[in-house]
Amino acid sequence: MAIPVEEWYYEVPIVTRTYVTASVLTSLAVQVGFVNQFQLYFTFDKTFYDRQYWRFITTFLYFGPFSLDFLYHIVRYSRMLEEGSFRNRAADYFWLLFLSSVALLVLSPLSNVPFLGYSLAFTLVYIWSRRNPLIRLNFIGLFVFSAPFLPWVLLGFSLLLNNHFPMSDMMGIAVGHIYYFFEDVWPSERISGGRRWLKTPRIIVRLFEGIQENPPVLQEEIFVDNGFNNIPDTVENRPGLTEGEIPPDQQPPRSSR
Repeated sequence: MAIPVEEWYYEVPIVTRTYVTASVLTSLAVQVGFVNQFQLYFTFDKTFYDRQYWRFITTFLYFGPFSLDFLYHIVRYSRMLEEGSFRNRAADYFWLLFLSSVALLVLSPLSNVPFLGYSLAFTLVYIWSRRNPLIRLNFIGLFVFSAPFLPWVLLGFSLLLNNHFPMSDMMGIAVGHIYYFFEDVWPSERISGGRRWLKTPRIIVRLFEGIQENPPVLQEEIFVDNGFNNIPDTVENRPGLTEGEIPPDQQPPRSSR
């Protein structure tokens, strides 16, 4: 019989589960002294001249000392996105992470932050927030706002706490906006001809064809934590919905294949 932790682990969709597992193993490896964190961050000199190509990946896997708070939030942000607009589209979600990672690596000279995992997390938060405009969030009981404002609230909160502009967070927002524009806005424009410039390549789709997962959609309550009080996304909070009706932004989209 599976224990609750095991059940929870296998309920997480495949791409998020793989990413979080790799992140946890990386953090534990640093924690026990198996590797040094200075061997993981991305820098052009070390990566290209010293041929330490693993830094392309490990810079997105290390989030600092391991903590349950880190684990909970990185799982929640990624899981909500993969179980929502990317439901049953593991290849598309992997392609999103790949494109976002490449863009952040290109932009990395703009920031002095050695690790880009939090920038990638901000990208996911931005995309989720733009695709769920009707969800309402409560910031520590002070004020209520709709989901599209979430990245900016987090950005402002980070600025107040750290007393300097969080450039790495802004990079994540910029990359998320570029993806959102070309995937959700541009194809609906008349001059685009319906073309999706960021469409997942067929070879990536074929690699994921054997993965048939049906993660549960969070229909009753969808909310974001990280210092926020939760306002569930229920029938009462969605005007015009009837009992048992699935909101349009939570309905599974068509596959990219």
